[in-house]
Amino acid sequence: MLLQQLFEKIEYTGSLPSAEVQSVEMDSRKVKQGSVFVCTKGLKTDSHTLAEEALEKGACLIVSERKLGLEKEVTVENGRKAYALLSAALYDYPAEKLTLIGITGTNGKSTVASIIKQLLDETGYKAGLIGTMYNQIGEMEIPAKYTTPEAGDLHALLARMVQADCTHAVMEASSQALAQYRLYGVHFHTGVFTNLSQDHLDYHKTIDAYFDAKKMLFAQCEQAVINIDDEHGALLAKELTIPLTTFSQHKDEADYTARNLELKANGVQFELVGKSFIKRVKLNMPGEYSCQNGMAAVLAAASTGADIEELCNALEQSGNVRGRCEVVFNKNFTVIRDFAHTADALENLLSSIAPFKEGRLVVLFGCAGERDATKRPAMGQAVCKYADYIVLTQDNPRGEDPYRIFADVEPVLKQSGKPYVTEINRRKAILDTLNMLQDKDTLLLCGKGHEDYQVLKNQTVYLNEKQIVQEWAKEKGL
Repeated sequence: MLLQQLFEKIEYTGSLPSAEVQSVEMDSRKVKQGSVFVCTKGLKTDSHTLAEEALEKGACLIVSERKLGLEKEVTVENGRKAYALLSAALYDYPAEKLTLIGITGTNGKSTVASIIKQLLDETGYKAGLIGTMYNQIGEMEIPAKYTTPEAGDLHALLARMVQADCTHAVMEASSQALAQYRLYGVHFHTGVFTNLSQDHLDYHKTIDAYFDAKKMLFAQCEQAVINIDDEHGALLAKELTIPLTTFSQHKDEADYTARNLELKANGVQFELVGKSFIKRVKLNMPGEYSCQNGMAAVLAAASTGADIEELCNALEQSGNVRGRCEVVFNKNFTVIRDFAHTADALENLLSSIAPFKEGRLVVLFGCAGERDATKRPAMGQAVCKYADYIVLTQDNPRGEDPYRIFADVEPVLKQSGKPYVTEINRRKAILDTLNMLQDKDTLLLCGKGHEDYQVLKNQTVYLNEKQIVQEWAKEKGL
């Protein structure tokens, strides 16, 4: 592709040289002969200082936010926005060839996205998935580095979906990705809002800034599906001017409500009720929050033209989501792994499991390092509210001292009077806990979910909790 073609829809100042483009890069380490290097200024780094080095590596053009006095240079207002638009152009605007559904919120994004994909596939469409756990093109899985990829990787994935004849793409939209313009210029058919609670305040600083980042998605959507049981969702529904569908378990003013909800150990059943519509549905995922996830998924898929009754029928066949309330062992006792890593997520998970326990509810959890420390006591309180026995261990400590993380949580555990132990090594903590389980106990492994790694101070190590449990069971002859 020629530079002139690449920049057809981009506003810039300067003159474009005549050159063939091989790639568009924001990371100077990836620059090669024929690359366009886009300079950006972040919180800690300013890649404008690397522009000359990029030219030496063979970059055919520098895109900067301020004039650098270099040859082969044009300037733009915002480098990240330009990078997103140039990435889309490089891959011939694949997002425009797909029906896109974006999901944002604190909890439930991965589950809702996965269920939507399953529903679309089940009802005759071919959908791709971009999310926290993995990316999918049809049935092919591709590892995911971020919940929402950088723009270059995003458009490369969307282009592969187009080539694979996908009609739809379902995407988790993280607050960081929205704030960093990774999705800039992408047009969504439908945006979904699940809920909002305290998370990522190490990045956004305030809950209002966090909410503002989430809201950015809906400026790029034709329509919205909103959970108005959540206070921020109710506020968002009042603010939006695009067509929207609201849902609720408790509010009659919603477009769709859940009636006669039945909670069971293996899932939920309820009647989905809308104007001139009522259908009994079942989702094989436990917990009251699964009702909201199921409603969000059905209504989002229906917003694109899929038949809502067929979607409700298909819902019963969906719900197997890796690392989300996933049973990894179920014989004389039960072991479940889940990604719950906020107080709200732990509350939702534990409140859904506790009523159905037969023996003790044993909860193993930790708090992430170098992240918002103010949420740690609330996480401990949520665990203490429901657990009969608690194991405090590491999550992803990163560069933070694990004992300092423990110190933010342990006072809450002590005050509760619940029996608990601490163990720094998460693998050892899991094995020790498995060895002390009694008949009919339920063990919840919280925080890692689908992740098969742990981020320590100077390294990332392999840690697959499902594999640990299965290998332990095999050794024990179970």
